[in-house]
Amino acid sequence: MKIRPLQDRVIVKRIEEEEKSKGGIIIPDTAKEKPQEGKVVAVGKGKLNDDGKITPLDLKVNDRILFGKYSGQEIRLDGKDVFIMKEDDVLAVIEGKKDK
Repeated sequence: MKIRPLQDRVIVKRIEEEEKSKGGIIIPDTAKEKPQEGKVVAVGKGKLNDDGKITPLDLKVNDRILFGKYSGQEIRLDGKDVFIMKEDDVLAVIEGKKDK
């Protein structure tokens, strides 16, 4: 399914952490805290300012980001859980780190 968020919203896929600690201990799902790191899947056109002009977003598709613990709305899309959130909910863009 193809989806395009509106205005200043972005769709983010959460990046899962490893299930083992550095010492080799397997961490059960109930003890893990959900990561606050994700990859931008889609972006809206931008925010409408007071002049009626659209201000484009700083984020782009495939950006790796950090977002707040309670940010966004979790939705199911093509059987996968993703978040839809405003650009303001994004705390930072992670640069120089490769996806696994």
